[in-house]
Amino acid sequence: MSEEKLARARAIQAAAPEGGLFHEKSWRVSPDPFPIDGNLARELDKLGYRLTVFLRACNQLYRFSANGREPAWVADLLDRGKPPELVALQRERSLAMAIPRIIRPDLILTEDGFIVAELDNVPGGIGLTGWLGRMYAREGVEILGGSEGMLDGFAEVFPGGDIVVSAEAGTYRPEMEWLAKELNATRSEIGHWRLMGTGEREDWQKNVYRFFELFDLANVACAGQLEQAQRDGRIDVSPPFKPALEEKLWFALFWLKPLEEFWRRELGERNLLALREVIPYTWLVDPEPLPRHAVLPRLETHSWEEVGRLSQKQRALILKISGFSENAWGSRGVLVAQDVSQKVWQDTLQTALGEYETHPHILQKFHPGRLVEQEWLAGDELQTMRGRVRLCPYFFVGEKKTHCGGALATICPDDKKLLHGMSDAILAPTAVVNEAPARG
Repeated sequence: MSEEKLARARAIQAAAPEGGLFHEKSWRVSPDPFPIDGNLARELDKLGYRLTVFLRACNQLYRFSANGREPAWVADLLDRGKPPELVALQRERSLAMAIPRIIRPDLILTEDGFIVAELDNVPGGIGLTGWLGRMYAREGVEILGGSEGMLDGFAEVFPGGDIVVSAEAGTYRPEMEWLAKELNATRSEIGHWRLMGTGEREDWQKNVYRFFELFDLANVACAGQLEQAQRDGRIDVSPPFKPALEEKLWFALFWLKPLEEFWRRELGERNLLALREVIPYTWLVDPEPLPRHAVLPRLETHSWEEVGRLSQKQRALILKISGFSENAWGSRGVLVAQDVSQKVWQDTLQTALGEYETHPHILQKFHPGRLVEQEWLAGDELQTMRGRVRLCPYFFVGEKKTHCGGALATICPDDKKLLHGMSDAILAPTAVVNEAPARG
């Protein structure tokens, strides 16, 4: 069996497209997909629907706040630091109901299940996960979503169109090149896909997939052209030009007591309760002083100054910039409070408070990932790594249904707390098996 696994890992490693799938990035190859049991697979299926409902509710809350039907401070908060023309565009009537067609939660697998660390509306890894699914399926492995699940999902929500990749997102260009090439080779009866740079042109196709963050618009030459064409109804850009939907502070708004009835009404009681189980408690890092009789919920402190004085043991917390910044993606702009000295913690927290007017931050409860074991190819042999998992299911949002096309597992060494793609992480597709994954 070991020889068979060794051969499989070698075959997968050797099959990588020329030039790779990430620019100047590498990862550890496993002979096996990451295994999850049927219960988790069913929960992922439900999660896709619930997160779609949540995203639609977020869109509705912003719209209602902007037009006076919900508190105005919500839209004011979400618009901070954004260019006025972009704020105006996201309020266009023609874009009222538009939400991203591809969403990817970052799930941390814990001893009790999983938590949703973030919800990404411009996710990398689409092509990579599609390629991995194909490669492991060729080796006789049953993949979550199927061997063609990622390509089928993309083609369903983008039946032909232009994929615009910015220089800032250049790391992911090779995987998008592979995606466009494979879609054209296997699904030409549906449409034609073109991988585009950010230069201006006149012959945009009807569907445009925006693979760049909105904070980077100043460096995207075709941005103004795309915005105007979107206003005129000549093209359909997704994710839509809605910076409000790309903020991480939605998780803080989700937990705010004054908005509880809105969430209950828009999500429904069952979805509200289910999402409370998986969305970590999140605070908005707001410098406004509290009334003398009030405390920050669950922290039981009266001020952020007191939060800064929490002991290392009490600081099971993560501080993040919310969005619209070059530091708001990947592991940038993220601090694990327990991993730094009290002075660094206090200084970073004060910086976050000082940036509230332009770049709001959030504070989240930290949930440690459970330990698993996964084999990987180390030279000419297989080794076993103990690690923690970030599981990223890709949900394709259609008009009537959301479905999972596949899930990428990133297994990081067990000494890492921030789980993300790195050269010493194992990247593998996900498969449903009868047995739960091995514990570390």
